[in-house]
Amino acid sequence: MVTEVRVPVLGESVSEATVANWRKQPGEAVAVDEPLVELETDKVTLEINSPVAGAVAEINAEAGANVEVGALLCTIVEGATGSVRLPSAEASPAKQSSPAQPSATTALTPAPTQPSPPTTPPPRSGTYAVKTLSPAVRKLIEDNNLDPARIKPSGKGGRLTKPDVQAAIEAGTAKAYGTSAVAPSALGPTPTAPLPPRADDPREERVTMSRLRKAIARRLKEAQNNAAMLTTFNEADMGLVMQMRAEYRDAFEKKHGVRLGFMSFFVKACVNALKELPAVNAEVYGDEIIYKNYYDIGVAVGTPQGLVVPVLRDADVLGFADVEKTIDDFGRRARDGQLTLAEMSGGTFTISNGGVYGSLMSSPILNPPQSGILGMHKIQPRPMAIGNKVEIRPMMYLALSYDHRIVDGREAVTFLVRVKEAIEDPRRLLIDM
Repeated sequence: MVTEVRVPVLGESVSEATVANWRKQPGEAVAVDEPLVELETDKVTLEINSPVAGAVAEINAEAGANVEVGALLCTIVEGATGSVRLPSAEASPAKQSSPAQPSATTALTPAPTQPSPPTTPPPRSGTYAVKTLSPAVRKLIEDNNLDPARIKPSGKGGRLTKPDVQAAIEAGTAKAYGTSAVAPSALGPTPTAPLPPRADDPREERVTMSRLRKAIARRLKEAQNNAAMLTTFNEADMGLVMQMRAEYRDAFEKKHGVRLGFMSFFVKACVNALKELPAVNAEVYGDEIIYKNYYDIGVAVGTPQGLVVPVLRDADVLGFADVEKTIDDFGRRARDGQLTLAEMSGGTFTISNGGVYGSLMSSPILNPPQSGILGMHKIQPRPMAIGNKVEIRPMMYLALSYDHRIVDGREAVTFLVRVKEAIEDPRRLLIDM
């Protein structure tokens, strides 16, 4: 029996993926739940496992190909032990439906007298030829009345990808002839033609951006373009938190099996501040404001592939140990590429700790559609005026970037002050102050 392996549902708003790497090749044996292929989406790299035991008969989507949800990835012959070939067309549903190998019934059907209309508009201009358009890309082009030949493709084999089209929409450079476009002067300096050829240099290395990196770039640019983003700063004396960690570190780790870090203090401090200032936990939806009466805190995690933001669900009901265990698990699985789309979807507020890389101060960019993100930074000993004398204290700069469309300056400053107060006196967290 032949089993088809298809692209699963990838998550909310994700309809396309790129085949990143095949773990098995045609003829190789595979066990139940053994990884077959890695797919890379805009948000995460996920493994597709074999639903049956057998041998891979045929691979239908090569590495680098863009595939839609439901597309055929490969076929597996159940019970085979390796070195197999795909059965005949009569036994393979995939082959029966393939136009390249018609069935007997198809062969007896007379060919139409009129040629079928092309499924994609023919190129009318531009240097880069468009070979194929996926359904998602075609819909985006049709909805925005674009000329696909005026968009530079980055996909394998000259294919256009959704990020290519979305970038062209933002730039306003790919409108079909006969239609009006936004004046380039209103958008600032934008390219009006594909980039000129670039000469190869043996000292340089050219690498195509991954789907995740393209998504990060697109989302960050969207945040800058769509939100009235502003950043306010403060600083916190980390002395008492550091003293508490030093005092209870060993006992905490012995009881809970995880180290007591700084992040749990900041998560709890942010939740308390969000309860007092709900606009920072809200989002703009058209001409409405959606206030969220729950606290799903995103925690930015750096990986070799790029930044990902898994979400702590219902952080207001989690204890310090639960927060630390979850963050530790997120960090480990993020580095291994094992986070799921569900774990990175949603989120009402984000915390980013640039201090682990040595950052002293920065302005974090919002994670749309959220309206606030807290930036933590390096703990730096600095001279501070304490009463009538100067002391060297372990200080951390804090930065809150916020959407000024719904968060006023008073609310943003007050939020950061509340976080500062909770960090400088951790006892406040125990009595929900």
